[in-house]
Amino acid sequence: YIPQVYIYICVCVCVCIYIITLSDLECDYINARSCCSKLNKWVVPEVIGHAVVTVLMLISLHWFIFLLNLPVATWNIYRYIMVPSGNMGVFDPTEIHNRGQLKSHMKEAMIKLGFHLLCFFMYLYSCPSWMTLTT
Repeated sequence: YIPQVYIYICVCVCVCIYIITLSDLECDYINARSCCSKLNKWVVPEVIGHAVVTVLMLISLHWFIFLLNLPVATWNIYRYIMVPSGNMGVFDPTEIHNRGQLKSHMKEAMIKLGFHLLCFFMYLYSCPSWMTLTT
């Protein structure tokens, strides 16, 4: 559980960076190109971190938490793989203002933050019980 908690802290920081950067773009403090370049730097660490936590839960046979994390990890991987050719990354400056993508990215980041915080506190709650069972 201990490595998962630390990795989850890093994933929560990534999502917080998404929210802060997207809100800066929404308020026109930064332009779309610099916003998307900042956000795209954090996509791969988030995908890897969440995938590692999911695999560690599978290896340690924590089925409920594994099944809880599996859809979100699958969504992150799917979103990363399905980036259209010619785009800068998951966040593209030419498309972020089109079709309300800024609002949908912001909503997705808020939902992810809520999910990650819920899982983080579940890990913290179950960590002492797991430690007493292993000793």
